[in-house]
Amino acid sequence: MKKLALAALLAVSLAACGRPGIEGETKTGEVDPRVVQARGTLAESEQATIAIFESVAPSVVLVISGGGFNQEVGSGTGFVWDEAGHIVTNNHVVQAPRVIVRLPNGEDIDAQVIGRAPQYDIAVLRLERPVGAPPIPIGSSSDLRVGQATFAIGNPFGFDRTITSGIVSALGRQLPTREGREIADVIQTDAAINPGNSGGPLLDSAGRVIGVTTAIYSPSGAYAGLGFAVPIDTVARVVPALIEDGRAPIAGIGILAADQTVAARLGVEGVLVWQTANGSPAARAGLRGTDPDRGVLGDVIVQAQGQPIRRLADLTGALDRIGVGNDIALTIRRGDRMMEVSVNIEDIGDPAQSSSNTAPNK
Repeated sequence: MKKLALAALLAVSLAACGRPGIEGETKTGEVDPRVVQARGTLAESEQATIAIFESVAPSVVLVISGGGFNQEVGSGTGFVWDEAGHIVTNNHVVQAPRVIVRLPNGEDIDAQVIGRAPQYDIAVLRLERPVGAPPIPIGSSSDLRVGQATFAIGNPFGFDRTITSGIVSALGRQLPTREGREIADVIQTDAAINPGNSGGPLLDSAGRVIGVTTAIYSPSGAYAGLGFAVPIDTVARVVPALIEDGRAPIAGIGILAADQTVAARLGVEGVLVWQTANGSPAARAGLRGTDPDRGVLGDVIVQAQGQPIRRLADLTGALDRIGVGNDIALTIRRGDRMMEVSVNIEDIGDPAQSSSNTAPNK
């Protein structure tokens, strides 16, 4: 019996060894490697995005705001502006005593804030030494069209040199700043922008800077498809002044405007002059403020340079575009009459010009 059992076991073993292998397995039970399929040429859109990233990313840096004990308190993004190596970023990114710029290779360099323009949320940094990266080409924001492609490169949540893409979702937005003044002509994009992207470049499909990413709209604080960028035409006007003087002129005519909700309740469409500052261009041009004791409304600014003025941001945007030292043509409504006045624009942030004024200015 033992011999029969041994013979049967041997027969079974020999049959197993002679069994054909399962497809995809070797005789030892190993799985054959999968064959890698050839990828082929990348799509033109993919090649274009890769080219933009490889060209621009070396000029994008991580901006770290630290405390007095080398404690990191916040971070954002910046980018090389000119051949001298100045870095442009958001003003709200660099609010700590110490600012460090981290290069793409991981090296940290101390930076000095040499100019701030809180009214545009823009700041300029000077490094201890140049970073050796080229400035990013700049484009124009005046000819942008809703629907064209956008690309944002930044450091969201500290993940360095991240690129996202989208489109121009809207133009002409107004964005309030901490200074109480609204930034005009802001670009809205659906390219993913998160905390840490602030101060980075928003690019067009040619790899040119068309804006500086500055804010998101999100109840959760993370990406929700609504990102905003300061238009490059504004940035290009402001940055040279910051490099030269450390500040940018604040264009104004010396009026205190009524709150928009108050004006709306009064049935006023336009900018209602509540008060004119003593000695200001508005006062010299004869603009009249509101007399609440007598129930007399002040002048209402309804046009500037022939363009409609519906809210204060429209007026400040027009003042910015025309610039300090020039005259602006205003159409005002005084009671039942329409009048045309020419008002000089001055730098209301300059103490030498605003020291005689007694009211907040626009």
